[in-house]
Amino acid sequence: MPLMEHIRELRNRILKALLGIVAGGIVGWIFYDPIWRVLQHPYCKIPQAHRLNGQCALTTTGILDPFVLRIKICLIIGLVLASPIWLYQLWAFVAPGLYQRERRWTYVFMGGAIPLFAAGAFLAYETLDKGLGILLGFTPDHVVPIVTITSYLGYAVAMLLIFGATFELPLFVVILNFAGVLTHARIRKWRRTLVFGIFVFAAVATPSQDPFTMLALALPTVVLFEVAEVIAYVHDRRKAARPDPYAHLSDDEASPLDMNDLDEVEDLEDTPRS
Repeated sequence: MPLMEHIRELRNRILKALLGIVAGGIVGWIFYDPIWRVLQHPYCKIPQAHRLNGQCALTTTGILDPFVLRIKICLIIGLVLASPIWLYQLWAFVAPGLYQRERRWTYVFMGGAIPLFAAGAFLAYETLDKGLGILLGFTPDHVVPIVTITSYLGYAVAMLLIFGATFELPLFVVILNFAGVLTHARIRKWRRTLVFGIFVFAAVATPSQDPFTMLALALPTVVLFEVAEVIAYVHDRRKAARPDPYAHLSDDEASPLDMNDLDEVEDLEDTPRS
């Protein structure tokens, strides 16, 4: 395909993705009130002593803050609801240039990435009130913290994104193992360092940086990492058990190339888009 055709196709894909995001944003605008109540619910679960006048109410310090808050939430909802659309547009643009094996790996990655991110975001939502309660618990006596809607939304979105993205790390370990870049022996050798790195990352990456939130992120990630290690172990065992078609040949003897025995046969048969 000529370069201009690539650019035109990319433009069309981007326009379709933007239309999907706008449509999702309109849905977020219509259902803004129930969506905001769901986002605000963790704040309402913290002790009343840490809330202004003991009520489940956030504050605002700017005239435009409520409007900006609504735009941000609509944009987030639009991205979430339109994710099947813009992911498909991205895939439809990239897929013709991939080999058959690369397409299979992409299916596996997306099939595991979406539920893992959703699980991480759900865990973050369930622990939002605990982290807020710990942070606001350091407030001195006779002092009431004033939490604005902007700061609260930023904290909540950061928690959801960080938890969701962190839950993807074990999936990258599995993909690297399947690609032959990272073996189980190397994972086992680096296990202690990797586990320690997970706890350090959880302590630094979480917005609140309190012990409870750190453990809530680190412990499930370590469990997922152990699951990834088991998958890598099984894969390496199966890979090692495969017979070598050239094992009977000596080191200084040229081996005939039998394309049916090569794993790359499918890659050679497929012609990527130029």
